[in-house]
Amino acid sequence: MSFPVSTRVMNLAHFLSESARRHPDAIGLVWGQKTWNWAELEARATAFAAALRDRYGMTKGDRLLVQSTNCNQMFEAAFACWKLGCVWVPANFRQTPEDVAWLAQSSGAKGLLAGAEFAAHIEACDGVDFAVTIGGEPSADDYDALVAAHAEASVTPAEVERDDPAWFFFTSGTTGKPKAAVLTHGQLAFVVTNHLCDLMPGTGPDDASIVVAPLSHGAGVHQLAQVARGAKTILPGGTRFDPDEVWRLVQDWRVTNAFTVPTIVKMLVEHPSVHEYDHSSLRYVVYAGAPMYRADQVRALEVLGPVLVQYFGLGEVTGNITVLPPAQHSADDSAMRIGTCGVARTGMQVQVQDAEGNEVPVGETGEVAVIGPAVFAGYHDNPEANAKAFRNGWFLTGDLGHMDAEGFLYLTDRASDMYISGGSNIYPRELEEKILTHPQIAECAVLGVPDRDWGEVGVAVCVPRDSAPEAAALLEWLGAKVPRYKLPKRVLFWDALPKSGYGKITKKLIRAELAARGEIADV
Repeated sequence: MSFPVSTRVMNLAHFLSESARRHPDAIGLVWGQKTWNWAELEARATAFAAALRDRYGMTKGDRLLVQSTNCNQMFEAAFACWKLGCVWVPANFRQTPEDVAWLAQSSGAKGLLAGAEFAAHIEACDGVDFAVTIGGEPSADDYDALVAAHAEASVTPAEVERDDPAWFFFTSGTTGKPKAAVLTHGQLAFVVTNHLCDLMPGTGPDDASIVVAPLSHGAGVHQLAQVARGAKTILPGGTRFDPDEVWRLVQDWRVTNAFTVPTIVKMLVEHPSVHEYDHSSLRYVVYAGAPMYRADQVRALEVLGPVLVQYFGLGEVTGNITVLPPAQHSADDSAMRIGTCGVARTGMQVQVQDAEGNEVPVGETGEVAVIGPAVFAGYHDNPEANAKAFRNGWFLTGDLGHMDAEGFLYLTDRASDMYISGGSNIYPRELEEKILTHPQIAECAVLGVPDRDWGEVGVAVCVPRDSAPEAAALLEWLGAKVPRYKLPKRVLFWDALPKSGYGKITKKLIRAELAARGEIADV
């Protein structure tokens, strides 16, 4: 028996329209001292959609590249794109003009939305048909002027299929050029539902979420979930991360959830201002992008209480791989599965596989693979990367790990971070966890570098809290905690570790800095 099949789904812009319909006068967005209610946000997004359509000829499938710091215009522009069935293509605003020009070319962007302060980026993207600016001198191509000029226009939301692209989510580019993961209307609707189910259950119109990461990536997905539930979004007013401002906003707006990365959580809980403001309203502090070192996890739990939520995920799966909720976090080692990133997200299936795609036995290390509705549609215009990323329908994450008998996943490292010294596999994260328990070490990264005798050896790059210990003394201390063959050959002390635009410690940047300092020997 056959049935008519439809793959049409809800347009993501409907999330904003519904919140405006149900809570028109309630505050939906706060940015610094400014606020917008849901009705105003819906009207502004509709007006900008009309401007994209009527002034610039944007139609379904066209792409709008966005180069902007967090602001209301960036927030609104996503929904404007989706209303037209266009694709939102946000860039990491910290990238160079040349990097963003490459993103414009590789994504096939028709237009550019950029902060006026990014004049060099706008100039570099000379291949796009048009550029709309945010702020700066008044002009016909200024965002707010366009919104005002099209305030009376109407837009009928485009009909979309499940696999119609909505968002090109650029990978962080830890190896080679960033790739555009294609996120679709149907896939993102599942992700939003799953976020609300697994990460912050009970979220509703009385809640508030603070943004302490760029909206161009995971924070943008997190805020889409807030829009779906009519929860207000709080954007700090400055472009620089300011823990004092974050904690003040948490107190002033009775913030109930936040999304960030472990390094930002660490900075927030170690800053004196955490004790100066009331943060008792927090129910969920969601951290992702990397596992949190145990020492930092304990400190955050002691300061904030049982509010931590970890999820493991990649842009290609939009975070939907595993979750570790507050009830499974504890500062007491005996009451927590230390090192786990949790269990498979609702509706998702996770396996640890060998090189042939077979599931490995419990406790054995292999590559983490995932399948389910949150997996992206593939990389835009990159068949070679797609071929490498999928095997028998499973998306291969590139992360190594093992699973226990109850299905809790433990990440060992990125496959690209593991190194082989004298024939033995060395997983840097194990060493980093140990080193970070030393009272004089604030941050640490261990990398494998070429060595003539051993193939590769470890280099530990550490940031001391106050004064650095002697390198030999640190290695002697570490030698009591790990086998000798795992010990790094060298210890270096830096004032700070380079981090990505999303606040993550990135081995690629550290390796480049090691090379620049002449710390990597030729073999």
